[in-house]
Amino acid sequence: MIYIAAAGMINALGRTPDEIAANLNAGFAPGMLEREGWLQGKVAVLGGVDGELPSIPDEFANHRSRNNQLLLAALAQIQPQVDEAIASFGRDRVAVIMGTSTSGLDEGDIHANRKLNGEASSDWRYPQQELGDPSRFLRNWLKLEGPAYTLSTACSSSARAMISGRRLIEAGMVDVAIVGGADTLSRMPINGFNSLESLSTTLCQPFSRDRCGITIGEGAALMLLTREPQAIALLGVGESSDAHHISAPHPEGAGAIRAIQQALADAGLQPQDIGYINLHGTATPLNDRVESKVIHDLFGTDVPCSSTKHLTGHTLGAAGITEAAISMLILERNLPLPAQDFSQSPFDAELPECGILRQPQALARPTILSNSFAFGGNNASILLGRTA
Repeated sequence: MIYIAAAGMINALGRTPDEIAANLNAGFAPGMLEREGWLQGKVAVLGGVDGELPSIPDEFANHRSRNNQLLLAALAQIQPQVDEAIASFGRDRVAVIMGTSTSGLDEGDIHANRKLNGEASSDWRYPQQELGDPSRFLRNWLKLEGPAYTLSTACSSSARAMISGRRLIEAGMVDVAIVGGADTLSRMPINGFNSLESLSTTLCQPFSRDRCGITIGEGAALMLLTREPQAIALLGVGESSDAHHISAPHPEGAGAIRAIQQALADAGLQPQDIGYINLHGTATPLNDRVESKVIHDLFGTDVPCSSTKHLTGHTLGAAGITEAAISMLILERNLPLPAQDFSQSPFDAELPECGILRQPQALARPTILSNSFAFGGNNASILLGRTA
């Protein structure tokens, strides 16, 4: 069994687990605001992290990106446990596996814009925007010598980082793994999703009648995985790639079903053993239609479920770890399950009923399934549970 020794996170709900737990309980996300300068010609609601972030010194100038600053903010929350693991097992026995879809892309955008306008751009370094940079940066920052790599499979990236970290420990290659991900606001994905007609300029409304697209957010989260028994366990994982379409989900949710069934089988659990499902729930017409069908077919209407993306925004490559960390908070602190917000638009009556929460309620069974379904039919499901 693999356990989670510590978790740190920062997103539109808050800058610490305490803030995030309090705001999740209140259904309030202070970082979900209208923001200018990101979507061409329009103002859009985006999930941001406001205020100062940790600075990156000159010796790490090649890694100086907001993405890595968010990672440092999350790392600070679990630094004692990370230091203890390094001291106990050695620098060569600690892995760093990250997920991202933008890395330092925004810094590259700023650089290109300056150059096009004949302005100086002396601060930019090419490695800042490389997809491998988050794991490379943390490895160098912590002076580690174990495996370090980044996965970029769109919205399932950091969920797959969790799966990869678990596999490295189980294979005996390392003793602990720092897993997670980060993504920051960037004009390219924001305008890209808008060009796909998948972006909402107002707050997203998962599973509602009038949903029209995602709200993009930024954030980071890190977990420390270990064999040492802890209060929260990584009970099971599942993944698939149905390759149905470059951006649209399989109409029957074939890959999503496989990922969920793998996670259940891996954990030795049945659908009725699950206490809550954190849905991928992007608020696009297609995703919500397919996911509600998948959950209806596998779980019926008996398992409470909801999407938390109206509280964090869709944090893209960081979404998997962000929502797993929120699920861990619910388990650790016995928080009420977050309800879906239908205050602006009612539940879409054309969707199959699937246990969508209209009101917060207590967690009845201490196991949570968190789903991440990405472009290209790249799917990952994570099962967490209390050990006592």
